[in-house]
Amino acid sequence: MSDESDVGKLQFRLLRTPGQGIRENGRVRYQILGPARAFREDGTPVAVGGARLRALLTALALRPGHSIPVPALVDAVWVDTPPADAAGALHALVGRLRRALRAAPADIDAHRFEQLAREGTRTLAANDPAAALALLDEALGLWPGGPALADLPEHSADAGRLGTRLLAARRERLGALLALGRAEEASPELMALCDEHPLDEPLQALRLRALRATGRTAEALDAYETLRCDLAERLGADPGEELRSLHVELLTPAGQEPPFEEPQRSGGRLRARLTSFVGRQDDIASIGTDLARARLVTLLGPGGAGKTRLSMEAAEAADAERRWPDGVWLVELAPVADPSTLPEVVLTALGARQTMLPGAKTEELRAVDRGSGDAPLVRLTEHCGGRRMLLLLDNCEHVVDAAALLTEEILARCPGVTVLATSREPLGVPGEVLRPVEPLPGPMALRLLTERGKAARPDFRPEDDPEAAAEICRRLDGLPLAIELAAARLRILTPRQIADRLDDRFLLLTGGARTVLPRQQTLRAVVDWSWDLLGAEERAALSALSVFAGDCDLPAVEAVCGPDALGLLSSLVDKSLVVATAPASSGTGMRYRLLETIGEYGAERLDESGRRAEVERRHLGHFRELARRTDPLLRGHGQRAAIAVFQNEYENLRAALRRAVAAEDEHEALCLVHALAWYWQIRDLRADARHWSAAVAALGPDPFAAPAAPAVPLHERCNDAPPPMGPDVLIEARRGVRLIHLASMSHELDKWTMPEEVEYCGRIVEVYSPGVPQTCRTPGVLWIHAVMLTGDPGRLFRLVDQAVGSCRPVLPLAG
Repeated sequence: MSDESDVGKLQFRLLRTPGQGIRENGRVRYQILGPARAFREDGTPVAVGGARLRALLTALALRPGHSIPVPALVDAVWVDTPPADAAGALHALVGRLRRALRAAPADIDAHRFEQLAREGTRTLAANDPAAALALLDEALGLWPGGPALADLPEHSADAGRLGTRLLAARRERLGALLALGRAEEASPELMALCDEHPLDEPLQALRLRALRATGRTAEALDAYETLRCDLAERLGADPGEELRSLHVELLTPAGQEPPFEEPQRSGGRLRARLTSFVGRQDDIASIGTDLARARLVTLLGPGGAGKTRLSMEAAEAADAERRWPDGVWLVELAPVADPSTLPEVVLTALGARQTMLPGAKTEELRAVDRGSGDAPLVRLTEHCGGRRMLLLLDNCEHVVDAAALLTEEILARCPGVTVLATSREPLGVPGEVLRPVEPLPGPMALRLLTERGKAARPDFRPEDDPEAAAEICRRLDGLPLAIELAAARLRILTPRQIADRLDDRFLLLTGGARTVLPRQQTLRAVVDWSWDLLGAEERAALSALSVFAGDCDLPAVEAVCGPDALGLLSSLVDKSLVVATAPASSGTGMRYRLLETIGEYGAERLDESGRRAEVERRHLGHFRELARRTDPLLRGHGQRAAIAVFQNEYENLRAALRRAVAAEDEHEALCLVHALAWYWQIRDLRADARHWSAAVAALGPDPFAAPAAPAVPLHERCNDAPPPMGPDVLIEARRGVRLIHLASMSHELDKWTMPEEVEYCGRIVEVYSPGVPQTCRTPGVLWIHAVMLTGDPGRLFRLVDQAVGSCRPVLPLAG
């Protein structure tokens, strides 16, 4: 087991190696699917007493042989109420476990269960139901009943995963029984399980097969009809292909071939999809609702968010009841280079480009054609005027003005036409309903990575390295195209190799499908397409926004991007390049951020422009002033609001501090540390205080080095005014950062009791006399730590009394 210096991680080795004075207890087996228990090889239980100890055992046993961060273990054992010295308490618990236990995955029932269940599933797929049944019975025999991981205070994710795997194993076992002709034996459990999971289609299919196998075809047909109604009412969906095929078989008399049923087609010309569609069922339902109440719905989102695929799935779902008798028609605008040709492009997509009407109408149209440049638009509105159809205009962003004019004309002249558009910015047509397409949430993104990864490498399993798989999805912002490009790389790289290379994502994520547009074949091409559509000022603003760490508010954007920031920000939000988030509470403003991929791209463009130093200086200046002006509010009635400001902007404050240290700008760095010191103290962020005070102290000379000069009385705080600092203030600021570091020495107590450090503390005590104003406020008041470390109690009491007395006359000035 490593100590805290080992990157804050604990290794799961619960038995000390021989020779450490601890008796070897042999192999131990573990049960965590219910309450945590441990047994020796002879079956005798090992005492694992106490709820905390059992919770720790469960958390460690979930990932045997892996390093687990200390904060993760603390969260698992104590949830929201960790002890003051969480690391020490955790070490104590681990020490108790190490006296008796050792573990490998095969010794833990949860891992043994998952291994047997996987083997059973593979064996059943290989048409060996008897062997599969034996494996699945053994796996299910490991479950003691009740909830999994019962001793963890918070276990929803892992317990949910195990619960899902349990259901799958029970389902596979029932499938094996049916394959062996033992339908009567399977029926009771199968019926009960179907009642618990009424929308589990594979399970319901097994139920129908069991009813048919036991001669209860009429009941099977009735069960199918009930299921169909449930799916329609609760999900707005029809039964899947397996259930529909089974229904046809149930309707076919024995000895007859089932009738050929031509697949139902959507009207119009939607492309057949070649891959599965993952998630977004809520989005499909919402878009269907929008299409029922509005005639123009626009799906907005960044490049690669999956707008095109979602629009087709939503259009097909909305037309399930033939809402548009004349069909759903896809018009692909991405290849269009000349906006003036849009009407002809739509006519071609509708198959109406050469439409001619007999008699006078034909001559009239030809006359219009000869006399007006709007002839294609006239023919288009003539064609659509009497029809009820859904027009899907895909990728409008590069011809947005022409697409808006065309859409408005169609909607005005063709009352039966509804338009579903996809774009990276709104069309701006009256009556338009905007539906943002957000990146995929974590579970859906992971599912997409799994499906596309298995297509690229059949043996890919995200559970082999779940941390890397989750990191890929998170760092790619849940963008479907980026995830699919990453999945293609699984042919030659492991998930961990991909995750470690995402800092160079634009070099890594290339090689998309050859049949898609060039701008969709690499991640860089996707973002290049959006960049090329921007004006010069928009590009400058987008690249400048890459200096922010996390999100920011409007004043910060204005400070970094200049006086025109509001208009530029609005344009970038409209173009789906900046994400605007509503405030979490009243009284605060909107927050703005870049997706990580857009941020990486903007950073590259900022470097190319040669403006990085200038933009980072504006960022540093804004957040230094924010911290400097907010710091005094921490000592009054506005403390809660001030804490909220520091919390919201903390990542940007750290980024500013990091850049000041990297640039060796001592004055800026000192001002920031002094402004943050009291916030660190309030929030118990001792690690940050220790790290940054040491880094900033290293930028200048040590003011307490021998011979140390006595402090000159100063009523001015070190951060009362922006940098640069005067000579006396600069020296006092240097003293302050070293006092902040000294006050954060809880993890270095042994160091500060060494003779040379005690001598150093003595010099600090001599520098400050009790009457100087600095000792009446932070950080000068931290001088008392040096007094305590000198080890003279009588002196400590005397100096504290003198300091308290000297505070009274300067209290109004201390603030």
